[in-house]
Amino acid sequence: MKRTNSPRVRRVAVVALAATVLAGVAAPGVATADSTATKTAAAVQERPEMQQALQEFVDAGFGGIQLRLHDKQGDWVGSAGVRKLGSAAKPPTNGSFWVGSVTKTVTATVVLQLVAEGKIKLDAPVSDYLPTLGIDRRITMRMLLQHTSGLFNYTGDTYDGKFTPGITVAGQEWVDNRFRSYQPEELVKVALSKPPVFAPGTDQRYSNTNYTLALLVIEKVTGHSYADEVQRRILRPLGLKNTVVPGNRSQLPGPHAHGYYRYQVDGEWKVVDVSRQNLSLVAGAGDMLSTTKDLQTFISALMRGKLVPEPLLTEMRTPYGPYGYGFGLWVQDLGPDCGGIVYQHNGSPPAGYGALMYSSADGSRILTAGITTGDAPIDVLTDFPPALAKLLKAAFCK
Repeated sequence: MKRTNSPRVRRVAVVALAATVLAGVAAPGVATADSTATKTAAAVQERPEMQQALQEFVDAGFGGIQLRLHDKQGDWVGSAGVRKLGSAAKPPTNGSFWVGSVTKTVTATVVLQLVAEGKIKLDAPVSDYLPTLGIDRRITMRMLLQHTSGLFNYTGDTYDGKFTPGITVAGQEWVDNRFRSYQPEELVKVALSKPPVFAPGTDQRYSNTNYTLALLVIEKVTGHSYADEVQRRILRPLGLKNTVVPGNRSQLPGPHAHGYYRYQVDGEWKVVDVSRQNLSLVAGAGDMLSTTKDLQTFISALMRGKLVPEPLLTEMRTPYGPYGYGFGLWVQDLGPDCGGIVYQHNGSPPAGYGALMYSSADGSRILTAGITTGDAPIDVLTDFPPALAKLLKAAFCK
């Protein structure tokens, strides 16, 4: 079959972003609305809590953030920080950005559509679809989607507290190789060359390998490339013209904020613009690019049952294991004062960018955002969670 070039995490919300967002901050900007918002500029000024919540990310050390919120007051958009180091311009409020592991939600959606069509069975061995790879027959499609396969994460994994490297996704080596092209089969072979982290179905560990394998299953059962199936099943029907499965494409299209990576070489800190990077490194697991508007449209359609039949959507949104992970979705309880359960997936590529995607069960309240890092040191495990908590409080606790 022909593969075309057509247009990482541990627990809870911090996980997908904290795994790879390593640096940030430039001079702060002011949150603003854009012309796509349904509220007037005057009305936007009535939401100072959202403006302050955006500023928290810049104050924490991130370079910039663009955000879109849909709730009972309508649509609100804003940004804070800078679009590019050395510039006073703020990030565009509907600019393109690398969405990282948000891609997993899209991949899970396509798999479930194929389940509905009888082309994939959730409890069938993955080896039935990909017989030549030598995958343990105990591993099922359900295990891939729930991260319970035990397969080694090809971008590196941990055994008994000790990290075992895979493909390098940090430091000078990644910087020098960030335009390298990978094939999904190549990524999977790296994973299968390592011992499993645990026996299939006995534990839960987030692994990009699971979703790259899901990509290969999609291609096998449809006879088409993953990019073509995503385009045909999701992007085109929803009119998501600014969402792309990029293949080897490394350039963000149109207006976009720049992301930076801060790393050390021989004791000296360096900063490089990583707006351009080849994310075939995480095919089907974290390679897509999008905008806040397109992510809002996608998660709204998903939550409203427009993409997956209700029984399968229910399974998708059912938390499993210690992670509380469904099929391509984290299930997070914000508490009774904040609307209760939300469904989300955040993400980032190896460096420079982060994405947020949150929705209430009925899609009536949705938050999507793109985050960039700049040139100052931050610790995402300590600096990111407080900023995220304040943002979620401002957006959902009303």
